[in-house]
Parts: sequence; structure tokens; C-alpha cells
Amino acid sequence: MSMQYLADKGMEYAQRAIAADRGGDYENAIKYYKTAVEFFTKYLTLYPDSPLSELYRELISKYKSRVKVLESKIESLSRGQDFQTQESENAFEVLYPGKRPFRKFSDLVDLEEVKRALKRAIIYPVMNPSLYPLGWPRAVLLFGPPGCGKTELAIALSNEINAVLIHVTPATVMSKWLGDAEKNVKRLFEIARKISSTGTPVIVFIDEVDGLFQQHSTEVGGEKRARNQFLIEMDGLSGKEYSNIHVFVIGATNKPWALDIGFIRRFERRIFVPAPSKEVRKMLFEHYISKLASTYKIGNLNYDLLADLTENYSSADVVAIVKEVQSNIVEEISEKKINPQERIISTEDFVDIIKKHKPSIDSSLLEAYREWSKQYGTLDVF
Repeated sequence: MSMQYLADKGMEYAQRAIAADRGGDYENAIKYYKTAVEFFTKYLTLYPDSPLSELYRELISKYKSRVKVLESKIESLSRGQDFQTQESENAFEVLYPGKRPFRKFSDLVDLEEVKRALKRAIIYPVMNPSLYPLGWPRAVLLFGPPGCGKTELAIALSNEINAVLIHVTPATVMSKWLGDAEKNVKRLFEIARKISSTGTPVIVFIDEVDGLFQQHSTEVGGEKRARNQFLIEMDGLSGKEYSNIHVFVIGATNKPWALDIGFIRRFERRIFVPAPSKEVRKMLFEHYISKLASTYKIGNLNYDLLADLTENYSSADVVAIVKEVQSNIVEEISEKKINPQERIISTEDFVDIIKKHKPSIDSSLLEAYREWSKQYGTLDVF
């Protein structure tokens, strides 16, 4: 196929897609967008140095993004949602049950005290709201070192109560809401309340919450309005009008001391998510190495040694170490053409990786977490 033919056909289907999109024929629009992408991709494969290659790369990215939006619209129609709600949802990462990793509390190694605190704050009120005449906590702050399970806890919690999870980050807020911040904060909570009004619990998960709610000596107008709107919306969740709906705000931060005191007080439960102890690190190694046993032979590993060598390593660090050992084994098997069952994984395989993989937790900050928890925390796990 010639260069001109591919370009012409790609533009032809792109125009069809745009016309169908504007006319509300979303199924055909998706089909035409995908066909246009196929032609432009073929063009780039055959003629990567063409002067128009950058244009077609941009069109491919644009059309792929639009396909995702339209697929979400069609899905929303099947659930009976209106387009306005769906367009609003597109500003956020709205994860419905079945559209996110299906991990529950039982899949997370240890963190038992944290899980218990979350059950008391959120799960039990969702299960038996009539037992709470005085209401229940509406906002929870998870704080602690990076890589220790705060995001995993939010995902698992949403699965425990079959909730819709709305994922918000400071980057999304500041890049997409500039100049209209408070209206979009309001829209976020309108979406949450609307979904919850159908009987489905909603968790608004704000990752790196200190990026939104930190102490400011000076603020520009948009930031201040957004912060004030968050305060209004979070206060509103406890009002009589919404006393029977289940909308929860969960914030996660590695820097709780950077938070503004006004927002600290809004998080009724402030829960420290600790770095894994030696015993927990041993459990983590046992848990993730066991997943390799179906493919490889596991030798008589010294798990105590591995736990000793990984002081100040986070849970994510331990997972990364096991994955790196897996990659090394795969490389060795591929290069030497050996049977996977002939390769026995040893303690030394992990020791070699640990020597190269530095811990991600700054031990000097652990005392800072301890002091902040003493002052503001609502769960003592030290």
C-alpha cells in the first residue's frame, strides 16, 4: 500500500468517526476511530521518517483516548447514567467493581491493626448503618512511609464493601481544574453522592493528599477556592441531608506533617500504616516466593536471613526483589536453554539482588512519623 493511500484512508475513516461521534452514533464512531488508527499505524510502520509522521502519532493518541471515552459512555448508558454525569466522571478515575484489581484484605500480608481500624470506621457502618445513631466517620487519613500499602488498602477496602472507587491525585486536580477549581471539586462530590444515592458505597481516594491540603504561606486564588470547597464538601458529608448515604474520603500521604491543620481535623480517623517489621518481611518473602513454586523449584530458603537483610525495606521493595529474582531466573533459562524445573531458586539468588536494591524508607523519618502519630493519630501501632 502506498503512502498516500494509507494517509487518505486514515483521514477518510477519521472524518466518518468524527461525524458519527457528533451525531451520537457512538458504536460506529468507535469502529471508525479504530480503523483510522489502524491505517495511521500502518503508515508509521512503513514510513517512519515521513514529514507527517508526528501528526499521525498525535492523531493516533487522540483517537485512542476518544475511543476510551466513548466506550465509557456506552457502558454508562447500559447502567442508565446520563451523559452529563459520564462526562463529569471522565475528569476523574472512577473505578467500578470489576474494573479494578480484585484484592481484598485477606490478600494483604499483615497490617491487621490497620485493617481492623478500617473495618470499624467504614466496613461496619456500611454493613449495619442502623446501629450508628450518632453517625460514623466520613474521612480517613492513611499516613506512613512510601510503598507500605496505603493504596493497596484503599483498593482492598473498596472491594470489601463493593464500592465505587474514585481516584484523585494533586496532578490531576491542578492540571485539569486550573481556573475552575472549586466547581470541579463540587462536581467530584456530586458524582460521589449521585452514585451513592443508588445504594452503592463510594470511596473518594486522594493519593498524595499533602499536595492538595498542605500548609501554604501564600496561595493563588484557584488553589484557595479549591481547598475551601473541599472543606465545605467534607463537612457536608456529615450533614443530615446525607446522613444515610455512604460516601467516604480516604487520603494517603507520606508527609502528614505537611498537612494543614484544618484538613487534619476533617479526617476523623488518622491511621498510621507502618513499615513492615522483620516478622512481616519474612511473611512477605514467604507469600510472594510461594507464587513462584508452581513454575520453579524452591530450595530450602533462609527466610530469617532475608528478613534480617531488608531492614528499612518497604513492602513494595520486597515485592520488587522477588520480581527481580524471577527476571534473573527467566533470563538464565532463556539464555542457557534449560528446563525451568531444573533451576532451583536459592537464598543466594535473593541475597545478590538485596545487595543491589537499596531500601526506600528513610530511617530518620520513622521518628517523625512516631511523633506525628502521638500528636494527631487515632491508632497506635508503634
